[in-house]
Parts: sequence; C-alpha cells; structure tokens
Amino acid sequence: MELLCAERVSPGSGESARPGPAPTSLAAASDPVLLRRRVLDNLLRTEERYAVTANYFGTVQTEITPHMRRLVAEWMLEVCEDQSCQEEVFPLAMSYLDRFLSTCTVGKSQLQLLGTACLLLASKLREPSSHGLPAELLVFYTANSITLTDLCSWELLVLSKLKWDVAGVTAHDFLPLLLSRLPLRGLVNISMVQRHAQTFIALAARDYEFTLYPASTLASCSIAAALRGLGLDGHLSRLHDLTGIDLDCLQTCLEQIEEMVQTLIEERVISVPNGQGREEAGWTPPPTQDKAHSNAATPTDVRDVHF
Repeated sequence: MELLCAERVSPGSGESARPGPAPTSLAAASDPVLLRRRVLDNLLRTEERYAVTANYFGTVQTEITPHMRRLVAEWMLEVCEDQSCQEEVFPLAMSYLDRFLSTCTVGKSQLQLLGTACLLLASKLREPSSHGLPAELLVFYTANSITLTDLCSWELLVLSKLKWDVAGVTAHDFLPLLLSRLPLRGLVNISMVQRHAQTFIALAARDYEFTLYPASTLASCSIAAALRGLGLDGHLSRLHDLTGIDLDCLQTCLEQIEEMVQTLIEERVISVPNGQGREEAGWTPPPTQDKAHSNAATPTDVRDVHF
C-alpha cells in the first residue's frame, strides 16, 4: 500500500514570529451541515452558560469602573485590528474578561494584564495555529508594563476561574446561521451584511451595557442594523421567529446599536476632520519587534489609567 500526501506547505508557513499583520489564512470551505437548524438550536441552548446576567460593578468589582473596562477594551480591539486577527477573537476575549470580572475581584493595576491574558487565550482558540498572538508580542503592546511571567500566570488563573470552559458562544457564531435563513438572496450582498454585523458586534463589545444581552440577541440586532443601514428591512419578525427572542427586546437592542453607531460617526467627524486616517489623527502603529521596546504603541488613553 502506498501513502501519498498531496499537501503543499507554503514558504514561511512555519514562521512563529509576526512583527506585522499576519498574512491572510486560507479558510476551509463552508460546510452546509453546520448551517442546519439543530446547530442553531444547540447554540441557543448553550449560550446561557456563557452569559453575564448581573452587573458586577459595585458588587464584585469595587475598584474598576465601566470607563476603565472600555479603555482596556478599545486597546484590545486596536491590537486585534493591527494584527489582523480573526473577527471572533476580540468578542471572545471580551467574553472571557466579563466572565472573569463577574466572579473574581480585580484591582486597577491588574485590569490590562487580565485583558492581555484574555486576548492570548482567545487567539489560541480562534486563530489558525501558525498565526496566534505570541505572548511576547502582547507584552510588547503593553509597553512592557507586564512581564511574560505575569502573563503566563494570569493565563492559568483565567482558565481556572472559567473552569477551562473557553469554547464560549459569541454573537459571531450566530451570524451565518441567521443570515442563511433570511430572504436576502438577490437583494443584497450577504457577505457585506455579515461584515457590517461583525463590525457592530465588535463595537458593542466595548460597551458594558451590551454585555447583558445574550449572544443571539446581539447577533440578530447587528444583522438588523446592517440591513437597515443598507436601506433594507431589518427582518425583526423573522429573527424573532428564528430565535424566540421577544420583539420588544430586539427592538430595544437594535435602537441601542443604531444610537451607538450614530454617536461613533459624530465623534469621528469631530475628531478626524477631512477624512484623515488614524496615523494622521495621532494614532501610531506599533513598530516592528526589532525596534526599541520603549517605543511600544500602547494607546495614550489607556496609559492615563493608573494601573
């Protein structure tokens, strides 16, 4: 018997360091089996296990505030964007962070370290094996305010507090299942709707007020907001039928997402006039790893928090 491997390995596929954005990975072809109704039903049943159902500020957390959480979340999002991470990495990292904060008290000096550990774990789970965020690079992004030993220790601490249950359900998991069941074919580019919905999910993950919504609610309303933004019907009734979520709850969440997007647009117009890019507006991308660590590009507003 002859065994033949037809796999082709591209040059550089074994490189572990990634000083700049990672090259685009080839994704597996979509499997129609994963779009069956039973998969959606399983996600709807499972999402409750990963939901944060109570406000942990003022109860579990006595030092940190929603504003501090937002600053760290925005820093985490910039890291993911700069490293071209998969869309699922940031919301999953924020899910870890919120689940941890709902059970374990954290000091102000530990919040960014917690966020970094959550990014490391989410990257390991959702990124291709060759493109996960290296721990050394994450330390570099914090302007060396943490050590590699601290990060490894907190990675284990987060895993223990989450009981090693890290394959959490996020709003991203619902997008293909819901979009495939809406009457959109021939009316709009479904890939565009999905990209817009992914953006809304990432933006919502920065704000604590969206944490109390189940993943299915956030996914449904992000799709509806994306459709309405393109001048189409949001299909809230159909989304209600698919998920069983109360229509009033869907409408409330949709209005909050649209208000969030409108506020963000207005802030961008004021702070970045004439269509300037992030670099022109004062955002400096991180240098390659061979440069001095003193030049690390931790966002200024995160540094202003007294960790």
